[in-house]
Amino acid sequence: VQLQASGGGLVQPGDSLRLSCAASGSIFSINAMGWYRQAPGKQRDLVATITSGGRTNYADSVEGRFTISRNNAENTVYLQMNSLKPEDTAVYYCNAGLVPTTSYRYLEVWGRGTLVTVSS
Repeated sequence: VQLQASGGGLVQPGDSLRLSCAASGSIFSINAMGWYRQAPGKQRDLVATITSGGRTNYADSVEGRFTISRNNAENTVYLQMNSLKPEDTAVYYCNAGLVPTTSYRYLEVWGRGTLVTVSS
């Protein structure tokens, strides 16, 4: 089971970007999915999470600018980022709590990360 994130890149302040993260492998179920980010020299912080039922939670710093969503049929989570700021520059990691069919035990899985750079 793995998570593959994509969609990062270099954008200017005020621009938008959409990240995607797809879970693949033998998966029985996925509970919460989320996005975290880590800026250079800083710890990894929560950006947003979404439950299997669609309940969302956002960091104060992105509330109103970012939107998390998911497609349960495709085991994919998205992060729509609008009005990007230089302080949003970071490596963005996706995360999922899931149950694989190989063990039927709950696992927390991380993707490799995708770099978002906001700069003029």
